[in-house]
Amino acid sequence: MNVYVRELARALGNAGIQVDIFTRDHPEADTAIQQISPSVRVIHLPGGTPDTGLEDLFPCLPEFVQAVLQFQQEHGLSYQVVHSHYWLSGWVGRSLAQCWAVPHVLTFHTLALIKIQSRAGEAEPLLRGQVERELVASADRIVAFSPHERDAMMRLYQAEEANIELVPCGVDLSLFRPLDQAEARAQLGLNGGKVLLYVGRLEPLKGLELLLHTAAQLETCEDVRVLVVGGNGKADQRIDDVRRLAQDLKVDHVFDFVGRVDQEDLPLYYNAADVCVVPSFYESFGLAALESMACGTPVVATRVGGLSTIIQHGRTGYLKSWRCPEAFASSLEMIISNKKLQHSMGLAARRRAEGMGWDEVAARITDVYASVTCKTS
Repeated sequence: MNVYVRELARALGNAGIQVDIFTRDHPEADTAIQQISPSVRVIHLPGGTPDTGLEDLFPCLPEFVQAVLQFQQEHGLSYQVVHSHYWLSGWVGRSLAQCWAVPHVLTFHTLALIKIQSRAGEAEPLLRGQVERELVASADRIVAFSPHERDAMMRLYQAEEANIELVPCGVDLSLFRPLDQAEARAQLGLNGGKVLLYVGRLEPLKGLELLLHTAAQLETCEDVRVLVVGGNGKADQRIDDVRRLAQDLKVDHVFDFVGRVDQEDLPLYYNAADVCVVPSFYESFGLAALESMACGTPVVATRVGGLSTIIQHGRTGYLKSWRCPEAFASSLEMIISNKKLQHSMGLAARRRAEGMGWDEVAARITDVYASVTCKTS
């Protein structure tokens, strides 16, 4: 979500739109106002203590709303549209849009009821579902990443189809681009063999366990390295659990848990890999899959959420309808054992990604803004 907001804002700024991104103050922020491009700035304002966790943030939202209103008044600013992201920010965005009498555009990124239906054991606060229903009913326009997300909003939240715009996520095509695989591997200290890549948070919904079970099924397991890139706020315990499973499956020697990687370094990992694996229970879009494709690396993923709108089965990778390690292993072996297939899929993947750059996304979002401002003017 952070990548989406930042890159969309930059692309909107490049198109001549002034953008202010309001977010909570945090210890890593060097200044209260950060200019990230001539037309885009990030403004850090108080909203709870810096160590307030996401699960405890809702009572702090009125403080944040007041801080934004005070900033707006002190600087004599006016805004034409409020575009909020996620349910907590959606609550803030609705309040601000009402105060300023401007349209409210909303992108959820994830929704509680979809997460709960996607994986047994997923739990979300009742408050979240209630607030999401209210936001769906009140937003002037909702942006969905895929037909699957739109249909789920209509089925689970009674959203009106006419109020939902389909605008997929985007990718930085200048950053995520094909590089020489041997050079990328050399920079990462990889020597020979096949490389599989996982990029994402380590939360259960991302399905990393399926990749471990898949590695145990690979006939060529001894010649394969699996790089796990990413983490989350509770990563230590999660990594310990995953490591134990890897040991139980006798594949711990195959896995490298890299941890967090700067966005600028991610293309090295995508280019070093033969295949990127996305074993999620649910993805509203699947940015890692698109970044991999932009680098010319095929993707094997579960057929869930927005992934089926990105990956072209049999052309840019494979979509698996069943969460079955044997099926995943079969598709992975098909690609890594056939350089000609890997190359053709990589070329098709890059071509597919080239139509999904951030400038295209920004143009479509601008059309959304125009439609709601015309509606309310």
